[in-house]
Amino acid sequence: MRIGILGATGPAGRGLAARLADVGHEVIAGSREKAKAEAVVAELTEKWGERVARITPGDNSDACNADVVVLAVNADAALDTCRNFAEELQGRIVVSMANHLQRNGNEFNAVLPPHGSIAKEIQVLLWKSHVVTAFHLVPAAEFGRLDEAMESDVVACGDDDDARNALMEIIRTIPDLRAFDGGSLENAVGMETFAAVLLTINIRHKVRAGLRLSGV
Repeated sequence: MRIGILGATGPAGRGLAARLADVGHEVIAGSREKAKAEAVVAELTEKWGERVARITPGDNSDACNADVVVLAVNADAALDTCRNFAEELQGRIVVSMANHLQRNGNEFNAVLPPHGSIAKEIQVLLWKSHVVTAFHLVPAAEFGRLDEAMESDVVACGDDDDARNALMEIIRTIPDLRAFDGGSLENAVGMETFAAVLLTINIRHKVRAGLRLSGV
């Protein structure tokens, strides 16, 4: 599976690129400037060697040329990126991992956009793409620690069954990650808003908690 990552120079993007390449996926690490992507890939290669050999640096336009494209940017940047690359993303599976949050003291609060979730906002902009969501509750730093098990559960939401199933198959290629079908894109709001609660728990209890479902 060829996977493009828009915003691959940020913590989540670079870590996800490394994790996916390590399990055998071809990854295009995209950035607004190709030189930045090249620098990040060079850093990852220096650290992990052949484990990340399947990562190819490029600009964001290059990263759109993939079977699945991940938006590894914050909520505001995700919407701008979708506007800029709507044509290139037509017909593709587009993964949103963005949460629209604001920090108030020692807690985070969710900010609900007009359509209820960032995922729905993205689908409105990319109405010719198959938008799915995942990774909302996975700490960004966890992706890049290739020698550590992630041990998280990931809930995927999306209106297209084939796109949602394809994403879950990708998630399950990463050891110790479990993927669950969260239903339509209407349910993405639950994952996006719960991220505020999880981050608040982590701050107040000084932990790195993630999501793990029991009974399944």
